[in-house]
Amino acid sequence: MSSVDSLRGVVASLMSQARADLAELVAIRSVANHDVEPPEECAKAARWLIDRFTEAGLSEVTAALTPDGSRCVHGVAPGPPGSPTVLLYCHYDVQPPLDENAWVTPVWELTERDGRWYGRGAADCKGNIVAHLTALRALAKHDGGFPCTIKLIAEGSEEQGTGGLEAFVPEHAELLAADAILVADTGNFAVGVPTLTTALRGMTTVDVRLAALSSPMHSGMFGGPAPDPVVGMVQLLASLHDEHGNTTVDGIDATEVWQGVDYPDDAFRADANVLDGVELMGDGTVADLLWARPSATVLGMDIPSVTGSAAAVQAMAAARVSLRLPPGTTARQAQDALVEHLRRRVPWGLRYRIDRVAAGDPFIGSLDGPAFEAMRSAMEDAFKHPMATEGQGGSIPLCTVLADTFPTAEIMLLGVEEPRCLIHAPNESVDPSEIEHLALAEALFLTRYAASGDT
Repeated sequence: MSSVDSLRGVVASLMSQARADLAELVAIRSVANHDVEPPEECAKAARWLIDRFTEAGLSEVTAALTPDGSRCVHGVAPGPPGSPTVLLYCHYDVQPPLDENAWVTPVWELTERDGRWYGRGAADCKGNIVAHLTALRALAKHDGGFPCTIKLIAEGSEEQGTGGLEAFVPEHAELLAADAILVADTGNFAVGVPTLTTALRGMTTVDVRLAALSSPMHSGMFGGPAPDPVVGMVQLLASLHDEHGNTTVDGIDATEVWQGVDYPDDAFRADANVLDGVELMGDGTVADLLWARPSATVLGMDIPSVTGSAAAVQAMAAARVSLRLPPGTTARQAQDALVEHLRRRVPWGLRYRIDRVAAGDPFIGSLDGPAFEAMRSAMEDAFKHPMATEGQGGSIPLCTVLADTFPTAEIMLLGVEEPRCLIHAPNESVDPSEIEHLALAEALFLTRYAASGDT
């Protein structure tokens, strides 16, 4: 029996424990918004990680306070002298349930249905925590220990975006320094297709307010010559896209082409719940538009609702605009361009205010090096399928912080969160085979990377 098959058998034997782990974790309502769930739930999840990773072979596992008030869990398992160091990332906080009536299974109870495991956090990110644990347990059982130094950092407020760990990392660089970093908070292109996420779009957000009148005025008596901020806002927001739906912000390139895995239109339509007969926006492939080009989105507007609306020209209108941007442009550059684009197009001399709300730079992960090559072979042997690379439309600001703090580290993004998981939505689930294969891939990676001798 080959070493791969032997380790595969060990991982398979640990899957009942993996399910029990995930059931315990899902039952902990670790929403880091204390208006939704009490802080004791996050504290319980942190304690669970401390206990389980200590049992798995790490030492000095503890929880540390971060600047946003959340706690990160960290620990280490020293490897043989001269071996490389690998940092394993995950987060234990989860999204709120949203509409509990829309769930077909109990939100906080891991439930098997149609071969998948359902429950809030089953994939994002507690399934990734369990994959880490299963990989470490498999190595301890198969080899009696770890081939390299293992470090753990588990975040407690990732879903809130309050930046606790982003501030913690630079201040504790020595604690977390590593040669390779595995960020387990993404997923495969599809079930069974091993995928590294190699690009993350950055994000910038601004609020736009337009004002023209000191109060709403009767539309019959004043409508026509009276400047209408709602109409002005519609015109302003319409300038962010052309007639085909391509994003058109002055100074931001929107012609790049994605070089990795393709994303078929039919698959995207199904994943995005696009209604029958509705066309997709933009020229180019889905992969181009999603991972290689900017996209402007109107996140919200302050205007009267249809129900209860009056026959009046409104005094003001407001909107929040988000611009996702691919690698190659900094968030500040994009925000400056967006602000200037909007400012120049405010119609009729309307009074305006543009507030800068948020900004996060895009990120490019490792595309070569000893860790990347070790991961490629590990993923392909574990999944028995060629490895793909993809981008992600979302942003993970922590990745940029890690890259800035540890500029020589190879950073790779992976995980169990394939499209069918419906992360952040009702009926979140995980395919248990993704946990099993990812755990095997991680165990193989750690062994092969330690043996590469080129770190």
